Amino acid sequence: MAAEIQPQPLIRKPILLQRVEGSQEVVNMAVIVPKEEGVISVSEDRTVRVWLKRDSGQYWPSIYHAMPSPCSCMSFNPETRRLSIGLDNGTISEFILSEDYNKMTPVKNYQAHQSRVTMVLFVLELEWVLSTGQDKQFAWHCSESGQRLGGYRTSAVASGLQFDVETRRVFIGDHSGQVTILKLEQENCTLLTSFRGHTGGVTALCWDPVQRVLFSGSSDHSVIMWDIGGRKGTAIELQGHNDKVQALSYAQHTRQLISCGGDGGIVVWNMDVERQETPEWLDSDSCQKCDQPFFWNFKQMWDSKKIGLRQHHCRKCGKAVCGKCSSKRSSIPLMGFEFEVRVCDSCHEAITDEDCGT
Repeated sequence: MAAEIQPQPLIRKPILLQRVEGSQEVVNMAVIVPKEEGVISVSEDRTVRVWLKRDSGQYWPSIYHAMPSPCSCMSFNPETRRLSIGLDNGTISEFILSEDYNKMTPVKNYQAHQSRVTMVLFVLELEWVLSTGQDKQFAWHCSESGQRLGGYRTSAVASGLQFDVETRRVFIGDHSGQVTILKLEQENCTLLTSFRGHTGGVTALCWDPVQRVLFSGSSDHSVIMWDIGGRKGTAIELQGHNDKVQALSYAQHTRQLISCGGDGGIVVWNMDVERQETPEWLDSDSCQKCDQPFFWNFKQMWDSKKIGLRQHHCRKCGKAVCGKCSSKRSSIPLMGFEFEVRVCDSCHEAITDEDCGT
């Protein structure tokens, strides 16, 4: 009888193409120049650098420009070669790069914020420059006139900014864990809604304008996918990091979400698969499996003469359970849990190999 051959799982590892070094301090942002062998970087050392790949295969700076203040963020539009740079002093400086990327010409400065600019975004279709700052202000300017069009005060310092051109909606994520959606007009804005799903601050946002889905990364190590366009209120949690999520990027043509974490990991999520919605965590004063009181339920503790227990939640059904009734762990890729998470005993028994991705 022939031996059965077990297929080996496909493990793909990224290949390091090049390491670009030279900045003296933290590089806060870097972007690849499309259709060019080039990279643009901004740093705490106050420099803007454009790196081009030479015939030797090495990247060398074709532009080295010193700014008056540390560079905190940037936005680059390849079509117009317009580079908008947010500074630590609250200014946004705008430049046009030459066709050969060997020169950058100043265009204008926006006195956008009272303190460090945290995010900047240039919208070509509307000629708007959107920005957030550590002054807890969201602002937008006209890039043609340089005039400030309006502003909105956020509940905490903003750390994520995305914009949908079709609906003129702006998405703002902040350090409190809140995501705010505004509708922008030429000179005013309307608060549409705000919502929370993370237990930590929002660290990154990413918008898919085709599927109308918003992704948020957080210091609580998770990524949440919010179904904005479907109007279903669906939220799916993705757990693939052991530290805070630092950046998100989305490839529309393959429907892949890329997340980077403080743990040094890069996770590629296939968003072209059906996933189960993450359940809401239920509230209860006692375990919803064995009815043991939780430690704040003094009346039941006194009546039953039992010591109160710590509350946990099953990641599959969302029920409030005690440690004894949720001693099992399991990965649930269909729900976005790539690592083993706490599940109640009854859910653990019901989990199939398909649920575990095996």
